[in-house]
Amino acid sequence: MLKSMTAFGRAVGEWEDKSITVEIRSVNSRYLDATIKLPRVYAALEEKLKAYLQKNVISRGKVELSVFVQGRGSTETQISLDEAYLDGYLRALYRLRDEYGLADDISVMRVAENREVFTVVRAEEDVSADYERILAVLSRAAADHTAMRKAEGERIERDLCEKVAAIRALTEKIAARSAEEIAAYREKLEGRLRTVLAEHAVTPDEGRVLTECAIMADRLAIDEELVRLDSHFAAFAEILASGEVAGRKLDFLMQEMNRETNTIGSKCSSAEIARHVVEIKCELEKIREQIQNIE
Repeated sequence: MLKSMTAFGRAVGEWEDKSITVEIRSVNSRYLDATIKLPRVYAALEEKLKAYLQKNVISRGKVELSVFVQGRGSTETQISLDEAYLDGYLRALYRLRDEYGLADDISVMRVAENREVFTVVRAEEDVSADYERILAVLSRAAADHTAMRKAEGERIERDLCEKVAAIRALTEKIAARSAEEIAAYREKLEGRLRTVLAEHAVTPDEGRVLTECAIMADRLAIDEELVRLDSHFAAFAEILASGEVAGRKLDFLMQEMNRETNTIGSKCSSAEIARHVVEIKCELEKIREQIQNIE
C-alpha cells in the first residue's frame, strides 16, 4: 500500500500535573528532513525523538514534530534571569537608542519578548519521566498521522492505476497502428525502388530489393520498445503489491517509461501514433507529479 508524505497527526495526554500535546506535520521531500520543536527544558530529547520519527513514523519527507507541555498547579520549574545575557542585550539596545537616535521604548514587557533573557530550570528526573509521557502521546499522534498518510496513499494509488491502465490502452492502439504503418511503408518503399530502377533501365535484384525494404522497415519497428513498456507495467504492479516504500522506485520507472515513449515517437511518422504518444507523455507527467508525494 502506498503512503503519502503529506499528513497531519495530533494527540493530547492529560496528567494531574501537566498536559502534553504532540503534533506531527509532514510534506513531500526527496529525503528525510525532520525538525523537532520542544520547550527549552526538553532540548536534550531532540535526537531521541528524531530517531523515533525515522524508525516508527516516516522514512522520507519534510517533517515537523511539535511538543507542547503545559504545567498545572505547583511545579518544580524555576524561572530566573540570564543576567549575563540580559546585561549584554540591554547594552546593545541602549547603543541602538543613543547612536542612531531611536525612540526610547525599552520597557520590561518589550525586553521580556526576548525569551533568551530567561532561564528555565527543572529537575533532571522530571525530564526523564516526561520523556515516557511524551512517547505515549507521540505514538497516538503518529497513528493518527499514519492513518491520514494511508488514506491519501490509497487515493493516489487508485489514480495511478487508472492512469497506467489508460497508457496501456494507448500502447495497444499504437501497436496495432504500427503494424499497419510498417506494412504500408514497406509496400510504398518497394514500389518507389522499382520505379527508380525502371526509370534508369536497371534490372532489379529481387533479393536486394526485399532486403533493403526489410532493413528500412525494421528501423521503424517499435516492438522492442513496446515489450519494454509492457515489462514496466508489470514492474509497476509488483511495486504497488510489495507494500514497501515505493516513491523512488516508481519515479525511476516513470523515467524509463518516458524514455521508451520518446523512442516510439521518434520512430513513427504516423499522425495517429504521434497523437497517442503525446497523450501517453501527458499521462506520464501527471503520474510523475503524483509520485512526488509518495514515500
